[in-house]
Amino acid sequence: MIYTCTMNPAIDLYVALDELRADTVNRTIDEDYQANGKGVNVSIMLKKLGIDSVALGFIAGFTGKYIEDFLKELDIKTDFVLVDGITRINVFVNSASEYKIVNQGPFISSKYQELLLGKIRNIPHNSILVVSGSLPKGVPETIIIDIAEICKERGIKLVLDTSVQAVIDTLDYNPYLLKPNEDELANLFGKDYSLSENELIEYGKVLLYRGAENVLISRGKDGAIFLSKDSLMKTTSPHGKVVNTACAGDSMLASFIGKQMINKSLEESLIYATAIGSSTAFSKGLSDLKDIPKLVKEVSIKNIRGE
Repeated sequence: MIYTCTMNPAIDLYVALDELRADTVNRTIDEDYQANGKGVNVSIMLKKLGIDSVALGFIAGFTGKYIEDFLKELDIKTDFVLVDGITRINVFVNSASEYKIVNQGPFISSKYQELLLGKIRNIPHNSILVVSGSLPKGVPETIIIDIAEICKERGIKLVLDTSVQAVIDTLDYNPYLLKPNEDELANLFGKDYSLSENELIEYGKVLLYRGAENVLISRGKDGAIFLSKDSLMKTTSPHGKVVNTACAGDSMLASFIGKQMINKSLEESLIYATAIGSSTAFSKGLSDLKDIPKLVKEVSIKNIRGE
């Protein structure tokens, strides 16, 4: 079974305008509301692919209930910790440019943090746990290390998709998969500039050397790079009109894990993951998968080991 953990979920409000102007009333030409958060997105995309999961994390108030109800309507199991406050609402504005307004979320006390760790301790052996997204107020980065230690002890395959610096300290516990984007990988190694493709590969290899089993680097319009002890591959990304990039990496991750879980080849998993990530970027929310047969044909994959 796959479990997802979203410690700072959100409702994402997508709005489109012809033009965003200051000091005036801006009226939208389109809007959409989505239960969101990186792990939540992974659970939703897995369900679209016909794969069950259980969604964990923290929810609060009427907005948190909306997220839980949204998932239950999709027949996705939930086991959230209910906390004080209100789950955040993020706003994504698409006009001449894309604007992202991301809120902080509620404060999570140590009592609730321990409740979540207790749920993770009860995850069965050989399960997959995907921990994704930012940390809410009150939660220290060290909780990621605590989770990694639990997963190591319990024989749980840990997948991490988070920008917190503590990811480096989880490598002692051999996480199954790390999925940084280009900026996150640069930040992990203290670099404040865009990494070249060669640098992305070199830093990915460092993560493997220090303990990660697999590394999937999402690159937006440039596709993805995958590294493991035995593989080094890159994909290209299909072309299309970008509408909302917020969930693209989550779609890529869910698709890759889902395809691997049903024993598809690494090459097929990476091609579909890239196509589905791109499809989501071309959509207001998560991909409906209708354009995947077309986009898959536009993705190329190359084994770059030894280059």
